[in-house]
This record gives sequence, C-alpha cells and structure tokens, in this order.
Amino acid sequence: MSRMDILGLFDRHGILPTPQRLEVADILLSRPQHLSADQIIERLRENGSGVSKATVYNTLNLFGERGIVKEVMVDPVRKFYDSTTRPHHHFYNVDTGELSDIPDDQVGFSSLPGLPEGTEQESVEVLIRVKSAQ
Repeated sequence: MSRMDILGLFDRHGILPTPQRLEVADILLSRPQHLSADQIIERLRENGSGVSKATVYNTLNLFGERGIVKEVMVDPVRKFYDSTTRPHHHFYNVDTGELSDIPDDQVGFSSLPGLPEGTEQESVEVLIRVKSAQ
C-alpha cells in the first residue's frame, strides 16, 4: 500500500495522519500479513524509528477500533494485527508463534448452532491451533 493509499484510508476512517501512525501503517499495511505489536516495534527499530512502545499500542488500538486492521486473539495474552480485515480463518502455530491464513475454500460448515434470541450473525471465523508433530 502506497503512502497515498494509506492517507486515503486514514481519511475514510477519520484518522489524523501523524508521522508515528504513518510509520506503523507503512509496516503493517505494506502487504497482507499478521504482526504482533512486538514484531511491529522490532521493525520500527530496524528502520531507525524512535516511536515509543506506548504510541505503537495506542496506534494499533485505534486502527483496530476504526476497522483498518483486524485484531486476532490467539490466546489470552497474545494478539496479532491482521492487514486483511474481511472475515477469514487462521492457523496459529503455538511452537513458532506464526499466524497464517486458511484459504476460504478449505473451510466448510454443514450447520451452525442457533443464535441467541435478539442477535444476528456477524461473521464466522475459525482459529486452528497447531504444533509441531512429535
């Protein structure tokens, strides 16, 4: 995604384009990917950035709230930020910490449970946790 694309995305989602937010967006939105906040901070440091850890977390929370990224909780203490925001499925490798997409055509459902009264389905997303075979 180019800088102009990012600025347009920010404008459509009501986000003020600060230099720090642009740095985070440049890394996270450069291609479809899943990155943790720590991975983003590491890449910022590799690029010589001085963006603080708190600013990165605040920026990621803002991006998630505004729908620019999708937050994927893989366990109670680990969250990834996914540059693909449409509903889709994932593999999470607990050994390597890698999150990867599952092609839509590889997941199917014969039925889903009835929804609680007064609710409607928003999406169905599967997270399959895997580990190395012993």
